[in-house]
Amino acid sequence: MLARTSTGNPRTGKTKTILDRDAIATIELAGAPDEEPKAAMPSMQHHGRGSVVNPPVRFEQRAASPFDDGWETLTADFAVLPKLPTSLTKDNAKSAISWNTSPDVGFDRSINPYRGCEHGCVYCFARPTHAYLGYSPGLDFETKLTYKPDVADLLEKELRKPGYQARTLALGSNTDPYQPVERTLQLTRSILEVMDRFNHPVRIVTKSAGVLRDLDILASMAKRNLARVYISLTTLDTKLARVMEPRAATPARRLHAIGELTRAGVPTGVLTAPMIPGLNDMEMEKLLEAASRAGARHAGYVLLRLPHEIREMFEAWLHTHFPDRAKHVLSLVRDTRGGAMNDSRFHHRFSGQGVYADLLMRRFTRAARQWGLDESREGLNCTSFAVPDVPAGAQQAQLSLF
Repeated sequence: MLARTSTGNPRTGKTKTILDRDAIATIELAGAPDEEPKAAMPSMQHHGRGSVVNPPVRFEQRAASPFDDGWETLTADFAVLPKLPTSLTKDNAKSAISWNTSPDVGFDRSINPYRGCEHGCVYCFARPTHAYLGYSPGLDFETKLTYKPDVADLLEKELRKPGYQARTLALGSNTDPYQPVERTLQLTRSILEVMDRFNHPVRIVTKSAGVLRDLDILASMAKRNLARVYISLTTLDTKLARVMEPRAATPARRLHAIGELTRAGVPTGVLTAPMIPGLNDMEMEKLLEAASRAGARHAGYVLLRLPHEIREMFEAWLHTHFPDRAKHVLSLVRDTRGGAMNDSRFHHRFSGQGVYADLLMRRFTRAARQWGLDESREGLNCTSFAVPDVPAGAQQAQLSLF
C-alpha cells in the first residue's frame, strides 16, 4: 500500500512530501509538537533493524502512523516486515570538531563522521539528534544516514588554526565510527591518519571489531601515548545481542578485538553500557570477567537512559521482544530514576539513583577491582602535538589557485 502525507516543520517553515510503502495514515498530533501521542504506535519490526517503531519528528506538527489496512499487514505472518535498505546523504558540514561543556564526560571535543547508525541499538542515546535533520529517531536513524566526505580535510584545517591547543579528542561519542558503512567510506581511517600526522591524542568508543582494520595506525599512535580504545560490551548472550544491537559485532568478536588491540600495545578498556535493569544487568560481573581475560585493563558502565523519543521506542521494543518481562523491566527503570523513565540532570543521568542504582554501582566497583579493571588511567599525551609542514605538492596546488 502506498500512502502520501505532507509534513510541516515549524522551525524552518518548510513542507515536504513523504511516500511510504508501509500502510500509513496521516494524523494530527494533539497539543504541543513535543507532546507524546496518547496511543501506542503499532509495531513496525523489520528484518535486521533494531527499532520496531518510527516515532514522529518532535519538531513537526503532523506525522505518519502505521495502521492495518485489512490485509493483516501488521499482524500474523506479516508481523516482521521486509528488509529496509540504507540510504546515504552527504553532510556539507563546515567543521569537523564538536565542542561540549558537559561535566559528565571526560572530554571537551569530539568528532563524528556519521549521523545515524546502522548498528540499530534500540537504546542509543544519539537517536533523538536525528530529529534535527527532519528524520525520525526510530527506523530513520538506522536507515537514513548522513556522512561527511571531507571530514579529514575539515579536521586538518581546524588543527592548523593558530592557537589550537590539543586535548584528547573523542571519536565515536555520538554514533559508532566503525559502523558497517565505514568499510567502504573509510572516513574514520582518514581521521586517524590526520591525527597520527599531527600527534594528536584520540579516544575511540566502538562496539565493532572493524576497529582492527586500523590497528597499524592505532599501534603506532599508542607507542607515543596518543591512542586509547574502549569496546562497548553489553551482553554475552548472542540472541539478546541480535535483537538489542542487530548489526553490531557479536560479543565474541568484540572480545577478540579487545585481545588483538591489547596484544598490539593499544590501551584498551571495556564499557558495559548501557546496563538495563532486569534485562542485561545480571551479566555485569561476567562481562567484566570476560573482558579482563581478553586483555582489557579499564572499565566503565552507564545506566540505561531514555531521553525524548527513546522512551516510547524502548517500551515498544520491550513489548515486542520480551512481553513476559516488559512490565518488570520498566518498573526497575523507574526505581533508578526517581519514579520517572528518565533523569537528564548532570551527575545523575549516567548512574541513576535509589537502592537499585546504588547496588549496581557497588557491584561494578567490586567486580572491576576483582578483575583488575580499576587501574589508574594516565592521561594521553597532549604535549607532542605539532602542525606538520604542508607537502610541497599541496603548496603548489594552493599557489595555482592564484
